[in-house]
Amino acid sequence: MSTSPKRPVHAAQTLFPVVDGCLQVGGIPLTRLAQRVGQTPFYAYDRALVTERVRHLRASLPAAIGLHYSIKANPMPALVQHLAGLVDGLDVASGGELTVALDTGKDPSHISFAGPGKSEAELTRAVAAGVHVHAESEREIRLLARIGDQLGMHPQLVLRINPDFELKGSGMRMGGGAKQFGIDAEEAPRMLALAAELGLTVLGFHIFSGSQSLKAEAIVEAQAQTIELALRLADACRDPVRVLNIGGGFGIPYFPGESALDLAPIGERLEQALPRVQSALPQARLNIELGRYLVGEAGVYVARVIDRKVSRGQVFLVTDGGLHHHLAASGNFGQVIRKNYPAAIGNRGGQEDIEVVSVVGPLCTPLDLLAEKMELPRAEPGDLVVVFQSGAYGLSASPGGFLSHPAALEVLV
Repeated sequence: MSTSPKRPVHAAQTLFPVVDGCLQVGGIPLTRLAQRVGQTPFYAYDRALVTERVRHLRASLPAAIGLHYSIKANPMPALVQHLAGLVDGLDVASGGELTVALDTGKDPSHISFAGPGKSEAELTRAVAAGVHVHAESEREIRLLARIGDQLGMHPQLVLRINPDFELKGSGMRMGGGAKQFGIDAEEAPRMLALAAELGLTVLGFHIFSGSQSLKAEAIVEAQAQTIELALRLADACRDPVRVLNIGGGFGIPYFPGESALDLAPIGERLEQALPRVQSALPQARLNIELGRYLVGEAGVYVARVIDRKVSRGQVFLVTDGGLHHHLAASGNFGQVIRKNYPAAIGNRGGQEDIEVVSVVGPLCTPLDLLAEKMELPRAEPGDLVVVFQSGAYGLSASPGGFLSHPAALEVLV
């Protein structure tokens, strides 16, 4: 056992102050917050951190750039409601997310619906609501024309484009090569002609090449390629381009050795590109769509230690939470090389009695692992384990029904 408190601190941990040994979320001591919630595990999202992240983006990017929140990152209704008052638009990827977006009272023309495999019922509802539908296939274009005729309405159509390039070094490549997302760039002129033949107005383009990048130079390059592609496609479009969604891709650091994304060069290059875009596409609104970057660092996952056991010299803290609530932190069922998310014992801040432990959940699988051989303050049953960087792709991206344990709660503070 080591008594040295000089352990590396992840930047995310500095966002949540420790007062009298207890982590604060939204200015509330974690132990008191757990009492208010009434059970563990739970996710807690700090609205002040979300607000500050939006302010930071506004200050770093040109004022002419619209900022959209991608609800798939975290669809908690209270969080979406908070963000709806801060951003210019909301982007959804299902009928359920569309309900959450419409319930905020946001102008439907500032809501967009993307994603492959939209059902006819979803498309009908989207057209009736007046949201922008980002068509991803010929089927969707033809369906939108038929639905528009049936409803006596003009669908708000945007073409989602699968570009012929990708966001280099991104955690998830959404463009380039064969993809289920969007219409291949080389097929776009034919789809534009089809839309015109069917009497549809095309408002513009959505071009998304990747996500979770921490390299400003890669994002700058992808954005430049996106703008060039959009300008070429505009030449084949009979309608003036009013919407240009250039995706996002902004990442957050999860693991040791990763640094926060530098927004300065991204903002500078967009500022330089805007005059050309505005000259060529004078009616277009240029939007950036972000999810994880807006909410990822503002959330924590909290589980309670149920048991402390030693197996052949290794200490295990067994908690009431795990991969069924936070699949990403556990390593996605072993599909990726697992690394520890930043974590802490939330009610033992500043404690110098440090030990190496593994934090596990209650599931009957060795994959149920929240922290592996991590240096943490000595903890006992009843203490609270906190996993940082948990505001995005957490509860809604996890197999909540696995082994039928109780669901985690969510709170916005």
